Amino acid sequence: MKYAYPAVFTPEENGIVSVHFPDLQDCYTSGDDIPNAIYMAQDVLNLTLYDLEQDKQLMPKAIKPQNINTTGEQFTSVIAVDTEIYRRFYENKAIRKTLTIPMWLNEQAERENINLSSPTTSIKR
Repeated sequence: MKYAYPAVFTPEENGIVSVHFPDLQDCYTSGDDIPNAIYMAQDVLNLTLYDLEQDKQLMPKAIKPQNINTTGEQFTSVIAVDTEIYRRFYENKAIRKTLTIPMWLNEQAERENINLSSPTTSIKR
């Protein structure tokens, strides 16, 4: 699923940029600079929303960025993520499947000493 939530970025005195999402409890991170903070914000937002999906929780409604009060050097930015892409990347465990292949393919694999049952099989050309 695709989502977009506003984040509040707070530059700290040491150069670190803290990030929190007002709509999501315990969803915060930081980065070494603004580009890194945006990257980290995408990661923590994906993780938080993925966990909510796994727990079959309702997604909180996103507040409008213009309704977020900031102070000093704070600023808001909307962070967009796709939990389906995140899920595919991190849920890469192997599963067992039984399938049927043509006899000619099996014979060719045997001639080449290729084990089609091995999870680490790779064909090099």
